[in-house]
Amino acid sequence: MTDLEKLVDQLSELTVLEAADLTKMLEEKWGVSAAAPVAAVAVAAGDGADASPAEEKAEWNVVLQDHGAKKIDVIKAIRQVSSLGLKDAKEVAETAGSVVLEAVAKEAAEDAKKTLEEAGATVELQ
Repeated sequence: MTDLEKLVDQLSELTVLEAADLTKMLEEKWGVSAAAPVAAVAVAAGDGADASPAEEKAEWNVVLQDHGAKKIDVIKAIRQVSSLGLKDAKEVAETAGSVVLEAVAKEAAEDAKKTLEEAGATVELQ
C-alpha cells in the first residue's frame, strides 16, 4: 500500500469533528481558506457587476450553542438535518459551538435551525 493510500485510510477514520478541526489547522498553517474557491466561483458566475458589501451571505453555518433539556430529541434532529451517524450527532450535541451544517444556503440553514429549535436546542446562524 502506498503512503497516500495509508493517509486516505487514516483520514477516513476521523470523526466529523476531528475532520473539521483538521481543516481549520490546515487553513491556519497554509494560510488558505477552504471556502475561498467557492466564493470566487460565485463572484465569477455573477453578471460582471462589482460585488457590493451589502450583499447577503451566500453560505451559512448552523452552529449548535446548547442542546437544552431534551438532548435525545436534539440528537435525533441533528441526524435528521445532517448526514451524521448516531455517535457523531451525539458528539455535536454535547459540544457547545459545534457546527451542525457548514456552508449551506440560507433557506436550508433556516430550515435546520427551525428543526433543531423545535427539538429544544439553541442554534445560531453564522
